[in-house]
Amino acid sequence: MTKENWYKTVTSLLGLSVGAFLLAVGLVLFLEPNTIAPGGVTGFAIVFKQIVNVPVYITNLAINIPLFIIGIIVLGKSFGWKTLYCTALLSLFLKIIPEKLVTPDLLLASIFGGLVSGVGLGIVFKSGGTTGGTDLASSILNKFFPSLSIATFMMIIDVLVVIFAGVVDKKVETSLYSIISLFVSIKVIDLILEGIGYLKGFLIITNKPKEISQRIMEELERGVTLFKGIGMYTKKEKDVLLCIVNRSQFTKIKDIVYSIDKEAFIMVTEISEVLGEGFEEIENQ
Repeated sequence: MTKENWYKTVTSLLGLSVGAFLLAVGLVLFLEPNTIAPGGVTGFAIVFKQIVNVPVYITNLAINIPLFIIGIIVLGKSFGWKTLYCTALLSLFLKIIPEKLVTPDLLLASIFGGLVSGVGLGIVFKSGGTTGGTDLASSILNKFFPSLSIATFMMIIDVLVVIFAGVVDKKVETSLYSIISLFVSIKVIDLILEGIGYLKGFLIITNKPKEISQRIMEELERGVTLFKGIGMYTKKEKDVLLCIVNRSQFTKIKDIVYSIDKEAFIMVTEISEVLGEGFEEIENQ
């Protein structure tokens, strides 16, 4: 193993470990004591505990071990050792972290439980792993029912778990708070994966592409790509510039364009991630 591969492996293990720990903290300290089930296998395990008093970590293992075996058979070994490592570590943390009711307020518990769990899951996904459960089950089901996407299966499973929580607790509020926790968790995961700082993509249709490109490259030190397009109404050829800028350059690039060509047409789109020179390096997990 090269030094670079060794560093990546250690970094992945650290990320998976920290992520699994935070996920367990969110479940044990906020969600489990209040019977809030934010979807997934762990959500089901929380509700199942209320019925038969089986610890969450045991149910988590009991479901994920067969899923992992089926996954190897159906999906092959592509989902790798990271899923196995993270699933086992999560169950360990669920066992050793002492259950404690941080707050009896269901709204606070659902928000902060979703927040902490979302950060944990986001770090796990960022490190190239999963916690098994819903995403693994959805991948398996997708192989048998390809007409439905993995995301659709994940949504169906999460909704069923949320409904199950309300039925067992005999309170519709339990399902509603579980939905809040699930929503917060998803948003936090997106934030972790996409990053706090945002990038903007500019598509600029202009009659002065050279002047605008020169100013952007000199003043903002950003690359610019020129496309050739055709206006379908006028049938005339159009010059289209593509440029990606960061938060601090958002206003400046608009000022540059309009100072040169007040008739320019600008489209702005939010960019989740940019890999390559001048932005993040391309790395293999």
